[in-house]
Amino acid sequence: MSPKRKNQIEIDGRPVWAEVSASALTHNLHAIRDFVNPGDEKRKTPRKVLSIVKGNGYGHGGPQVAKILEKGGSDWFGVTCTNEGIDVRKAGVRRPILVLTSFWPGEEASLLKHDLTPVVHRCEQLLPLERAAAKRSARKQVDFHLKMDTGMNRLGIATTDVECFAGQLAKCKHLRLGGGDDALRVVGSVCANLRRGSKRASRKSGFCGAGASAQAGIDTGIVHLANSAAIAARPESWGDMVRPGVILYGYHPGYDPAEQRVEAERRLPLKPVMSLRTRIISLRRVPVGSGVGYGAKFIPQRASVIGVLAAGYGDGIHRSLSNGRGLCVGARQTLSYRGDRVHGCDHDRCHRCGRRGNR
Repeated sequence: MSPKRKNQIEIDGRPVWAEVSASALTHNLHAIRDFVNPGDEKRKTPRKVLSIVKGNGYGHGGPQVAKILEKGGSDWFGVTCTNEGIDVRKAGVRRPILVLTSFWPGEEASLLKHDLTPVVHRCEQLLPLERAAAKRSARKQVDFHLKMDTGMNRLGIATTDVECFAGQLAKCKHLRLGGGDDALRVVGSVCANLRRGSKRASRKSGFCGAGASAQAGIDTGIVHLANSAAIAARPESWGDMVRPGVILYGYHPGYDPAEQRVEAERRLPLKPVMSLRTRIISLRRVPVGSGVGYGAKFIPQRASVIGVLAAGYGDGIHRSLSNGRGLCVGARQTLSYRGDRVHGCDHDRCHRCGRRGNR
């Protein structure tokens, strides 16, 4: 029996777990902050970073990663709903938390109690928020961010309704506009073949909400619209604050053509934050030509030691990772066939590094 490794994790039951690297997460935050604040740009104040921790932090643990990111210097945090914001606040996060999709009727008091900043995307949301703010404090104003519809036709106030919004806001003595929240239409993936005119149109669309608000005499505060894809490819969209989501966790957005990814990763190097870990539950020597797994999908070309891992589809391992498109598990194993709760691996040689494993 091999000696017990130092700091080995004790697992009750089936040994499958995910590890989240605090150092990788902090590295990505700092890399993004440096990227959107180039040294040759002359700004009075550096751009802020609003870290997106919605959806349980993209599965990494929203409150937990928020604590790490706050320690690393994140200026703001973004969540989907009031309940997510409350969970992050209860974890001890003190920095501002923006509720990106606003609030449901009746949530106003809970929102303000936990010092969450709501997004307003409809004019009729102002008066109930004003009533809750007045009830909470007669003197202190409550900040909110205004979401503008700049072409996605989902949430947000149309630019043609800005004057109506300004009139409603003038009646709300306990509310203060702290920021403008837009979203670019073409940011789901980064396309190399966008024509120059298209980029100009998207940039114009992205900031027209802030311009319309200014013309109506509204101080927009912090203007922000750049998500992960826009951070990577649209410097003109960075505004006063950027909103990194998936890139915080080490994953660049999609690129078209795919060759652009190499250059993007060179300019903005990221580290994967999560790793899925498991242990080998069985080893078996298999001769050349003997089929392994359902349908004998894997046939070893040399005498091999096949290991069975205690992880499978149900744990998030994708089917595409089988038979030559595998990954390193631990140090020297390669996935080679599949199952719902187990995976087979060629323990004899690592697909990535070519090193022989421990038999």
